[in-house]
Amino acid sequence: MPQISTANFKGGISLDLPDGLFNLVEFQHVKPGKGGAFVRTKLKNVRNGAVLDRTFRAGEKVEQAIIETRELSFLYNDGDNFVFMDQETFEQLEVPAEVIGDIADYLLPEMTPALRFYGTEIVGVELPASVELTVTEVEPAVQGNRVSNATKPATLETGKVVKVPLFVNEGDRIKVDTRTGDYITRV
Repeated sequence: MPQISTANFKGGISLDLPDGLFNLVEFQHVKPGKGGAFVRTKLKNVRNGAVLDRTFRAGEKVEQAIIETRELSFLYNDGDNFVFMDQETFEQLEVPAEVIGDIADYLLPEMTPALRFYGTEIVGVELPASVELTVTEVEPAVQGNRVSNATKPATLETGKVVKVPLFVNEGDRIKVDTRTGDYITRV
């Protein structure tokens, strides 16, 4: 693995530390009046999302992790695993449900999320900021219910339930924010 000096830190780089695999969220070079300079960092664990504050000596070398991002086509979910296919080699990969996490609520066959690889290990899955999904089940709006910003629960084709405005009906396509799970607009 290549090593990187703390003098070359940039936001977003990945580090392979003894504690695990981390993304550098923010850093600050500090030169106190007495003693040696140091670098104060905020690191985010790639595998579990935990945030860690860590201080390094100025000029200290750490292992840089090379994380590759590839877009793979989602094929199907067989219960415990999600099956993806590489568009170039047509190789199929099974990804455990724990790695997919909450993104499973937005995955439909033939979507192409970006999978992040550290060597051969899949360490993350990224979707676009929003996806378009069809409403499969929703209660009809009640006549006379005209309260400002009133919402009702709607079940999407993936099984996710989101709050939508009263005018959304069964069969409508809506845009949903994948980061928050909120309704954005009707398509």
